Amino acid sequence: MSLNAFTVDVEDWFHICGVDDRLPERDWPRLESRVVLTTRLLLDDLAAVGATGTFLIVGWVAERFPELVREIVGAGHEVGLHGHRHRRVFELEPEAFRADLRDNLRVLREAGASAVTAFRAPEWSLNQRATWALPILVEEGIRIDASRAPVARVGSPGFPRRPHPIATTAGAILEVPPLVGQLAGHAVPLGWGWGLRKSEPAQVLDAIEASNRNGDPTVITVHPWEIDPSPPQVRLPAPLAFAHYYKLSGFRARLRAVLGGADFGPLRDLPDARAWLHG
Repeated sequence: MSLNAFTVDVEDWFHICGVDDRLPERDWPRLESRVVLTTRLLLDDLAAVGATGTFLIVGWVAERFPELVREIVGAGHEVGLHGHRHRRVFELEPEAFRADLRDNLRVLREAGASAVTAFRAPEWSLNQRATWALPILVEEGIRIDASRAPVARVGSPGFPRRPHPIATTAGAILEVPPLVGQLAGHAVPLGWGWGLRKSEPAQVLDAIEASNRNGDPTVITVHPWEIDPSPPQVRLPAPLAFAHYYKLSGFRARLRAVLGGADFGPLRDLPDARAWLHG
C-alpha cells in the first residue's frame, strides 16, 4: 500500500491533441518514434529507487511496440488505458469512444497486460464536457478513472482533490485526481505538466508531505517525452507550446529527486483504490 501514486501517460512526442493540421494521424508511422527509449529511461529511474507506478498506454503505441508493454508488466508496474488513438473524449461520439476503449483494451491484452482497471483520458478530457463517458467506462470493466483535473481550462477548480466515487447509470467509478497547487489564488498543476516541471523538488515533496499528513494521497503524472535527452519539437500554438516545452531542460534530474524523496506506487495500491477494488 502506498499513499502516493506515480503515473505515466505512455504516448509518443507527436501525440498532441488538437493539431491534426500539423501532426495528423496518417503521418505518425513515418515520424521518428522516441517512446521506447524514453519509457525505458523512466523504468530505469523507478527501478533505481525501488518504486513502481501505473503506465497508462496509448493503444497505438502498444500495437506497435508490444515488447514495451511486456517490459512494463515484467518490471511489476500496473498497466492502464490512455485511449487507442489519443483523442479527446469530448470530441468523440459515445459509440466511437466505446470502440476506441475496446481497441485500447484489446491491444494491451494481446501484449500481455491483464486485469486492466484504470483509465486516463488524453488531455484530461473526460471532464464536465464528457460526463456521458463515465458509465461507458464502468460497462467496459474500468474501475478507476484518473481523468478529471481540479484546475481551469482542462477541468474545473471545483472538482474534488482527493479520491472519490462518482455514481453513474452503470454503477460507481472511483475518480483519482492529480496533485494541484495554488498560484495567485488559483488552482494550478503541481503534480503534472508545466507546474511539475517548473517546481523545485523540495516544493513538490513539501506538498506531498502536507497532503499525506492530512491522510490524503497524491498522484504525480509524467510523459516519457518530458525526459527525452533530444526531444523533437514542432511549431505549436502558443498555449500548446508552453504546455509541452516549458522547462523541459533538467526535468529528468528534478523528477529523480521527487521519486527518491517520497513513497510511490501504482494507482491500484492507493488506500482508497485498494478498498474500492477489494472491498
